[in-house]
Amino acid sequence: MQNPSDQTCLSQAQQHVLKLIFESQDGHRVLPHVTTIQKASSSLISSLPDQGHGIQRTTEHVLEEITPALNHQALSPSYYGFVTGGVTPAARLAEEIVSAYDQNLVVHLPETSIATTVEDHALKLLLQLFNFSPEAWPGRTFTTGATASNVMGLACGREHIINRVIQKRRKHSASETAQTVGELGLLAACREADIADIQILTTLPHSSLKKASSIVGLGRSCFHQVSRSKDGLEFDLDMLEERCWYAILHITFASNCSVPEPNGSTAFGLFARILESSEEFGYVHGGAEGLELADSIAGDAHKLLNVPYDCGFFFCRHAGQIQRVFQNANAVYLSAGSPSLDHIESPLNVGIENSRRFRALPVYSTLVSYGRRGYQDMLQSQIRFARRVAWYISQHPDLELLPQALSDKASIDRETYIIVLFRAKNEALNHTLVKCINDSCRIYVTGTSWNEVPACRIAAANWQVDPERDSARVGSVLERVLRDWRHAH
Repeated sequence: MQNPSDQTCLSQAQQHVLKLIFESQDGHRVLPHVTTIQKASSSLISSLPDQGHGIQRTTEHVLEEITPALNHQALSPSYYGFVTGGVTPAARLAEEIVSAYDQNLVVHLPETSIATTVEDHALKLLLQLFNFSPEAWPGRTFTTGATASNVMGLACGREHIINRVIQKRRKHSASETAQTVGELGLLAACREADIADIQILTTLPHSSLKKASSIVGLGRSCFHQVSRSKDGLEFDLDMLEERCWYAILHITFASNCSVPEPNGSTAFGLFARILESSEEFGYVHGGAEGLELADSIAGDAHKLLNVPYDCGFFFCRHAGQIQRVFQNANAVYLSAGSPSLDHIESPLNVGIENSRRFRALPVYSTLVSYGRRGYQDMLQSQIRFARRVAWYISQHPDLELLPQALSDKASIDRETYIIVLFRAKNEALNHTLVKCINDSCRIYVTGTSWNEVPACRIAAANWQVDPERDSARVGSVLERVLRDWRHAH
C-alpha cells in the first residue's frame, strides 16, 4: 500500500505541525469559530469508501478541513480550562520518536529493547523531581491518567485491607490457604472476611475518584466526607476518628494535601513539592508536606509536567501489593523468562493495560532537558500569573474574587497557587460570564460554582505562561466583556 506520495504527505503534515509550534501564539485564537467547527463537521466522511480516497486527498482533508476546527489547548498559554497543560519542546520531540518507533511496553525484555529500562529511569527521575526517594517507592508505573491511577490506588487499598482481615480471621482457623481478593474475587473475599460494609473516608472527592470506586466494585455511594467544611479539602481529624470507630471496614483515601483551595488546587498540590521553601512560595510548598507518608500517590503527567496526552503515574510503597492485584497470569508467551538482573518488573504485571504506549520517553526527555530548575521556573511563572490575575480581579469594581477571605494583597500572594475563581457582581452577567469570555476566542475559561452560585475558573498550567503578558491579555478580555455588557444593557 506504500507509494511515493506517502513521504510527500508525511512531510506536509510535519511542516504543518512545525508551523503551529514555532508561530507566536500572541493574537491567535484559542478556540475555533463555531462556523469553522460546523464547516469541518459537514466535511467528515460518514460512509466507509470502497476504494479509499488516497493519502493525498486524506492529508488535504485532515490539514485543511479538520485541523482548523481544533482548539489550541496545548499550543496556547491562554487556554485556562481543566488544567490541561501543554507540551514542552523536548517532550514533543520525544513524542515524534514514540510515534515513529511505536513500541509496546508490556514485557521487560532488556536484551531486545531499552524501552522498559527508559521507563524505569523516567519514573525514578519523576520521583526525584517531587523530592521522593525512588527506593521508598518500588511500586511505580505510568498510566493513561489520574483516573486509571486512582483505580490502581483503590484496588491496592481494597486488596490490603480485606486481605488483612482475612489473615486475622484465619489465625483462628485451620485453613492455611493464602488466598487474596485478586484470587477469590471481591464478593468471596468479603464473605471470607465477614465484611458487610466498606467505607472510603475522604475530603471533597474528585469525580474521577468516584468513577474509580465504581470500577473496583466499592461503589460511588461508599464515600463519606470528613472535611472541615462542605467544600473543604482539609481533614477533620475528630470526625475521621469517629467514623473509624463505626466503620466495619474503612479505607481512608487521603488524596488531598493542604495547598489552599480553590486558588491552590490540591489535585495538583503534589507539584508544589518542587518549589523552594522561599518567602514567595513557602506557603504553597508547605501545603504539600506530608505526602511522603502516603501509601500510594496518583497523578497526571499530562498536566503540570507538560507532556502529551495521555500520561498519568502511580507510585506505591508496596510493590507486592500491586502485583497481587495486577499480575497477568497464565500467559507463557508474555513471560520475561528469568528474573532480570536490573529488578525491573514487566509493566503488564504492575498496571492495568497489556497494550501500552511508550509514554515514558516524553517524560524522560523533558525532565532531562529542563531539570529541576526548569520545572521550578515554569511553576513559578504560572503561580505569579495567577496571583496577578487574582489581584486585578480583587480590585475591580465589577468583579469579585473568590473566596471572599482573599481580600488583601498579602493573602492573595501567600495563598494563590495556579487557579483563580471569580464572578461578576451583576447577577445577570454572572450567569453568562463564562460564555461571554469564551466567545472572544482569545482566552478560554471554565465554569464552576461557589456557594451554589455560578463562578469562573482560570487555571494556569502551560509551560509558555508569561505572568505580565498573559495577565494583561486576561484583563483586556474581561474589560471588553464588561464594556460590551454595559453597552447592551
